[in-house]
Amino acid sequence: MAEVQPQVFGTKKSKETRAAERFFKERRVKIHFVDLNERPIARGELARFVQKFGLNALLDLEGKAYERSNLAYLRTTEEGIVSRIIETPELLRLPLVRLGKVLTVGEDPAAWAQLLEG
Repeated sequence: MAEVQPQVFGTKKSKETRAAERFFKERRVKIHFVDLNERPIARGELARFVQKFGLNALLDLEGKAYERSNLAYLRTTEEGIVSRIIETPELLRLPLVRLGKVLTVGEDPAAWAQLLEG
């Protein structure tokens, strides 16, 4: 049986994404890293995270990108926000980590450890 690699969606500049990379590297777990600045997240993939956590849980409400986007003041649909996220991955609480059907959002070493145990 092929070993399943956790998928880590993030950006190279994100310190939380680097923390996830380091976490898995320290445990000698190969990851499949998707740099959202090079390859936007697929709508279907993003939809999985939205379905599990809700859109607001995915947004980095404290981040500069969120402030600059004026999303707090815009009246827009969930679809409109999803389109914005795909264009501007910095709006997300990074990293998004997926292993099979298990998903995590943000820097969450406890959840990552559980991923590896499961």
